[in-house]
Amino acid sequence: MADPSAVTVLFAAACGLLFSVGIEALIKPRPSLQRPRASWAEHAGLWLIMFGVLALLLGRPWFAVAGVSAFLLLLVLVNNAKMKSLREPFVFQDFEYFTDAITHPRLYIPFFGWARTLTATTGFVLAVLAGWWLEEAPADRVSWSGQLGGVAVVLLLGIALLGAAWRACLAVSFDPLRDMRELGLLSSLWRYGRAERAAPSLKSPFASLATAKVGSVRPHLVAVQSESFFDPRPLFAGIRPDVLAEFDRIKAAAIAHGRLAVPAWGANTVRSEFAFLSAIVESALGVHRFNPYRKAVRAGIETLASFLKRLGYRTVCVHPYPASFYARDRIFPLLGFDEFIDIDDFSGAQRCGPYVGDKAVAEKIASIVEMAKEPVFVFAITMENHGPLHLEKASEEDVARLYAEPPPAGCNDLTIYLRHLRNADDMLARLTAVLSACSRPSGLCWFGDHVPIMSEVYDAVGAPDGDTEYLVWRNASAACPADEKCIEAHSLAFIWLRAMGMVS
Repeated sequence: MADPSAVTVLFAAACGLLFSVGIEALIKPRPSLQRPRASWAEHAGLWLIMFGVLALLLGRPWFAVAGVSAFLLLLVLVNNAKMKSLREPFVFQDFEYFTDAITHPRLYIPFFGWARTLTATTGFVLAVLAGWWLEEAPADRVSWSGQLGGVAVVLLLGIALLGAAWRACLAVSFDPLRDMRELGLLSSLWRYGRAERAAPSLKSPFASLATAKVGSVRPHLVAVQSESFFDPRPLFAGIRPDVLAEFDRIKAAAIAHGRLAVPAWGANTVRSEFAFLSAIVESALGVHRFNPYRKAVRAGIETLASFLKRLGYRTVCVHPYPASFYARDRIFPLLGFDEFIDIDDFSGAQRCGPYVGDKAVAEKIASIVEMAKEPVFVFAITMENHGPLHLEKASEEDVARLYAEPPPAGCNDLTIYLRHLRNADDMLARLTAVLSACSRPSGLCWFGDHVPIMSEVYDAVGAPDGDTEYLVWRNASAACPADEKCIEAHSLAFIWLRAMGMVS
């Protein structure tokens, strides 16, 4: 007769595995039950291994079921919150954001919900205490004929299922919505993690640029990735047109402008950032499209910065936030930047909301350009209009100043956004004034990294298509006004260089 402790482990594993299917059914988008056998094998194998390891460590199989189920439920809740805000499911590359949520809680937890976070944390603590007190480890915990033997069977079965699935030819599209529906949560996470282990083979178009068409005087170049910058006026006719008065004026004199298709919605700034700097199309990145800084750039990729550095430019990044975020302090030297100016250089700078204001960033850029004795490339990543917008408050004065007619209910985030957008507009005017006064030829590239997260606003007035705005300007007027062109983010840097007469 089988030992009761071993039977308990096997029965608990079977119940927990069945329960995991029910938990997964709560996820958005809901996975299909008609999925490949290999993906079911990966789901079962991963669950059994997690359960087996926890049961081995704790000696309490039902507590292990509760622990693994709670973890799976947490992934479902985080996924659904991400879907609501970013229109994208949770992917393997998002796991690092759990630690970021601890070090930068304001950027993440408000979208999950402070109440939900507190409830989940309290529930987890109570579950741990209850599980530990209510279930005792059996005396034969380390006996092969008892609990240890049952755990070994579970672990071996889980490993066997993963091994069988490993050899299966399972198609992965790296479209997270499609993969979630077709593979399920655990299988898609597993496949994305496996794919990331492969060394990327990427080649930037900058690698083939041996020379550039530069005259005796190389122009100063300033690029601004403006946080969440897009033109919201088409969403609601009541927004005052002069919210972007300077943008409209400078766009009329630009040598290129239009709509910019960016590989991000609401967040994931580094996707647009990498596309601009590397000129690599998103489809070539495979799984690395979700966060190129994790693995893709570490093999060495030629970028706009390293190309300009070869031409004798001093390359500087300005970002009023800790350089360690997204590991930029380690990544940007690999991208070709000589210097990274982060939050430490903005001590005492004016803040607009919780972040350093665009005005302070504009003045920092102005000082770099005005003091430069050699050609300089400045790439600025602003922070002022970074969410979560709903943590800020709008006043009646804001509404009167920003709208020609009152907005619909639920548009508080839009009011906050417009308040910051006006400051971005002023920053644009300040930079063009500085570059206009510069004796050296100078060029400005301005673009938004993604649209802002404003779910309630979009429910009230309609959602944008996700494109942002860009413009390319130089301190010598264009011969004629430029036509508006819709382009993709990876092509913007080359359009800028061509407009400056630096590449053909």
